[in-house]
Amino acid sequence: MNKTTLMLTLLMAVAPGMAISASVYKWTDANGITHFGDRQPVGANSETVNVRSGTSTGSGNNRPTAQQRLGELQEQQQEDAEKKQETAAQTARRKQRKANCETARSNLKVIESNARIRTEENGEMRYLNPDEIAEQRDKLEEVVAENCGAEDSK
Repeated sequence: MNKTTLMLTLLMAVAPGMAISASVYKWTDANGITHFGDRQPVGANSETVNVRSGTSTGSGNNRPTAQQRLGELQEQQQEDAEKKQETAAQTARRKQRKANCETARSNLKVIESNARIRTEENGEMRYLNPDEIAEQRDKLEEVVAENCGAEDSK
């Protein structure tokens, strides 16, 4: 009996301390009803209530809900995917510009080094006249200027 009395006394002495240290949350639902609980509600803003003084602090209001955090995470993932896709498009554009530059420079070198240039039209081979060669040279110089210089930001 002595042990039982001692345990009961000890329990009664410790119980108020445990109750005071526990967190109590206060929130208002969609219908305007105020609720109190020992667990923070999901999907609602809550306040922590100080059990000793009866005052509340709005620290729970600054904390985003799980749905808000999920929405923010999804937005961030979508932005990251768009950036990655944009980077892939820029890489492809840079590679295409490099290939165009090399081809145009090679063709320009051929035009400048040869006096006679042969081309195929309608299945027949013919030589370009000096005016056609000058026209082709001008076109190739434009392609070189467009693709071999610094890339424009678009």
